[in-house]
Amino acid sequence: MDVVVTVLSSPAVGGLDEEALAAARAALDTLGGETARPRWLESGVAADIRVDALSVGQAGSAVRHALADVACDVVAQREDGRRKGLLIADMDSTMVIGETLDDLAAHAGLKDKIAAITARAMNGEIDFEAALRERVGMLAGLSASALEETWAATALTPGGRTLVRTMAANGARCVLVSGGFSVFTAKVAKACGFHDHLANRLEIIDGALSGKVIDPVVDRAVKLATLKAEAAKLGLPLSACAAVGDGANDLPMVMAAGLGVAFHAKPLVAAQTRARIDHGDLTALLFLQGYRREEFIED
Repeated sequence: MDVVVTVLSSPAVGGLDEEALAAARAALDTLGGETARPRWLESGVAADIRVDALSVGQAGSAVRHALADVACDVVAQREDGRRKGLLIADMDSTMVIGETLDDLAAHAGLKDKIAAITARAMNGEIDFEAALRERVGMLAGLSASALEETWAATALTPGGRTLVRTMAANGARCVLVSGGFSVFTAKVAKACGFHDHLANRLEIIDGALSGKVIDPVVDRAVKLATLKAEAAKLGLPLSACAAVGDGANDLPMVMAAGLGVAFHAKPLVAAQTRARIDHGDLTALLFLQGYRREEFIED
């Protein structure tokens, strides 16, 4: 079979059943597809339906339409080369819940004001670098102790550690690349098992934030360049790479990767990507690569 359609629900909720898979298969058959029996990757959570004689676009659209009333994600792709040798992941609102800069701003009483700028930047409404410098500038004089306090309240996104550990255990290189700050990416990388991390650096003078970001700024261009450079070092085509993110500055790297996933993403990003996860957690990226639950390296 040339094409595989993966249907996923939230692991925390489940609810994917044989009836839904039968409806998906019937929709593919109606278009003239030749389908194999669905294969559960995790009962009630994720399943693959292999189909021949249809394009990726036809297969994906047919199943999404058939399951429009089911709380699930649908991703269609070529069967060959599903497992990737490189993962590039965003941090804020991807590997961690929420935006660390917004949470840091709470310590200066500026969370709402800074969060409004963050939302516009992540939606692609304003320039990322200008927005970053403006927000950091507003935090000038904030004690550096607020960084540790912010980290203490930061939670990893469900499935993130399992995603990284499982891919790493199967030979993939995993790199965290963020428009946020290295003080946080270092901790997330260690907690999840990333091989490396790259992020912006805050200038700290006499124990307080100076209000400046140390050049160069990690933006969408740097994220895309990192994907390409890491792939080149491994001798991999971009089709053999995975990237995941949620914001406008993630879009170029997500679009360039063979498995580019918009994860609970902003509308601009979700509308342009080939794979979007709105219901599942980060283990969705493992299911999309054909991993079964029993193959996961759990937390």
